[in-house]
Amino acid sequence: MSAETPAAPGHNEHYLRVFRRNFRTWRGDRPFWAGLFVLLGGFPIAYFPYANLQIGHLTLAMATTAGAGSLIIGVLLVVLGISLWFQKHVRTFAGVAAILLALVSIPVSNLGGFLIGFLFAMIGGAMAVSWAPGAPPAEERPASASLAKGDGPEGVDAEPAIAANGAGEPNDLSGTSPTNGANGRHSAG
Repeated sequence: MSAETPAAPGHNEHYLRVFRRNFRTWRGDRPFWAGLFVLLGGFPIAYFPYANLQIGHLTLAMATTAGAGSLIIGVLLVVLGISLWFQKHVRTFAGVAAILLALVSIPVSNLGGFLIGFLFAMIGGAMAVSWAPGAPPAEERPASASLAKGDGPEGVDAEPAIAANGAGEPNDLSGTSPTNGANGRHSAG
């Protein structure tokens, strides 16, 4: 260990590096990208019905009769995107709701914000539904450690089942015992 090596991680580090590491940890614990896509999908859906496009001296208003509906859909998508970031346990509900709102936005708000908002909301909703939290890292056991009784999967003993007559034959006739190498799979021929 040299004199330039910090004694503890985070000690004497630049604050941006610490912020970036903390943000990466926070982002990894939740469906961050799904929330970002849903959030970005809400903006064009809510914006385009109220936008006035100026081409030279020509003003093109894209207002629809359902302007309030598209504003509600856009705001709901933004709220769902933020809730995916801060309430990760509602990911399935938020993902399904984002997909349904994206589908409703096609007839209501200028083809779902000219398909931009629709695609962002659909992809983000699908990502939210398919996201699963990662398992915490488990402690690794040494390879030489043998299974003690009760250490295996539930319902499986480490010792093979012996027939009641004591002949030493396994009592499992299904052909899926761990002793024959089938590991629960049946042979289909």
